[in-house]
Amino acid sequence: MTSEKLPDWVPASGVRLRLAGVHFDAVRVRGVRGEAVLHHLVRATGGHPGPVVGELWRGRWTYFLVPPGSSKEHPWPPGAACFGPCARDQYVGIPAADGNTYPLSWRAGPPGVGEFVDPALLFAVVTAQLCLPPDG
Repeated sequence: MTSEKLPDWVPASGVRLRLAGVHFDAVRVRGVRGEAVLHHLVRATGGHPGPVVGELWRGRWTYFLVPPGSSKEHPWPPGAACFGPCARDQYVGIPAADGNTYPLSWRAGPPGVGEFVDPALLFAVVTAQLCLPPDG
């Protein structure tokens, strides 16, 4: 993907911390639940869920990037952390489109300008996933 098609908050190389609530809000879900949410979003959107960042260490978090200010529109259930206007001074690691960005990566490809995860669809999927009993 060329840099002209990337939002200005995506770094040219490596990983950069970006303040949530400025260019995007983020909803974070841990481990297999985050993977399940992503799986259902991919199916519901025909393979184009919007920008999703995966973290490959510690909690194996998945960050779903939604339009700035939109995360406060939903009462996110326990297990989904809101980064944006509902919390102050929270940063999200954003990987470059290409190159070594370990431990972060774009799970559905880097975003185009103005592209985000649909917050209403994300809320529905997150609520469904986090209300299910854990696999046992």
